[in-house]
Amino acid sequence: MSKAPSSARLVALADQCVQCGLCLNACPTYRLDGLETESPRGRIALARHWALGTIAPTPTADTHIDHCLGCRACEAVCPAGVEYGALLVEARTEQRARRTPGWRQRAIEQLVARPRLLAGLLGLYRRMFPLLPAALRPLPEPPAPAPVPAPSGAEDEVALFVGCVAQAYEAPLRAALARLCTAAGVSVRAPAGQGCCGTLHAHAGDVATGKALGARNRTAFAGARTVLTLASGCHEAVAAGLRGGADVVDAVAFLAARGDRLVFRPTRERIALHLPCTQRNVVRSDGATRALLARVPGLDVVPLDAGHGCCGAAGSQMLTDPARAAAYRAPLLEQLAASGATRLLSANLGCRLHFAAAARVPVQHPLEFLAQCLSP
Repeated sequence: MSKAPSSARLVALADQCVQCGLCLNACPTYRLDGLETESPRGRIALARHWALGTIAPTPTADTHIDHCLGCRACEAVCPAGVEYGALLVEARTEQRARRTPGWRQRAIEQLVARPRLLAGLLGLYRRMFPLLPAALRPLPEPPAPAPVPAPSGAEDEVALFVGCVAQAYEAPLRAALARLCTAAGVSVRAPAGQGCCGTLHAHAGDVATGKALGARNRTAFAGARTVLTLASGCHEAVAAGLRGGADVVDAVAFLAARGDRLVFRPTRERIALHLPCTQRNVVRSDGATRALLARVPGLDVVPLDAGHGCCGAAGSQMLTDPARAAAYRAPLLEQLAASGATRLLSANLGCRLHFAAAARVPVQHPLEFLAQCLSP
């Protein structure tokens, strides 16, 4: 019997793995649990057996696939070039075809794909936040709404990808980006009609919805030459959705390339810097973040790197499996508390929301902090 096309692709991706095991110590789930089945090598072998039909799926085995954070640290160290991110999506696509996701995952997917509904619910959440018990506060309080900054009129113009949850949570960051870009001689506009990038859906095995959301954004950004992203977790999906129609650039890297136009005032402060998995392993803009922060005279930057290699946010996992997500976050919070840092910077929205729900210091995007340090 011939395999289905998706299974054939899954087997082809799995066959790239030479089972050397160099990925094990780079994997946060393996470092947390110490189990082969919680490693990339173990998951690759499991997915391959499923695709070939040599092992029947079981609830326990499904859990090992569910636990994967999609951090892709394994890709960064793999000598064979295994495309683990693509393999994980294929495995979860087949998994979803035979098993309905949990209600929390389904609810999150429905909400982020409907911008108006999501905005309304987050607005209600912001108003009710002071009255809610801790158990009903899965996310930090959204900031007050703010208008989208008007383009500055500079000759160079870029388009900004906003996203879904970021619409409510990143208004201060968008204003900060506009100030930085204006200082660099660039105007920013946020096209109407855009929405979720589709990463959350694709990573949960709903590739069709992810592609549909990418098509919506492709229409919204038609004609744009350069599109900036603010969340490292969205960057790859935005680029794939636009299909080369525009140059998609991480906003940190974009500004780092124009760093000589930015002048920062001396700031004697100790800050903690968290570099998200997607920024390190996918976008590769972590060096740009360090370069920009190094331009601030007097700034003391403490790398936040304790624990297992990931903060545990992993898109929706901080909401669907909060106890496990908190276990990844705990060592980082301990390091933050011991560092004496007065704020925490991280370039991915999911990571910031995960940290902000438990941290005792302000949590910001690096660009929001840098805008505050701009010289008048």
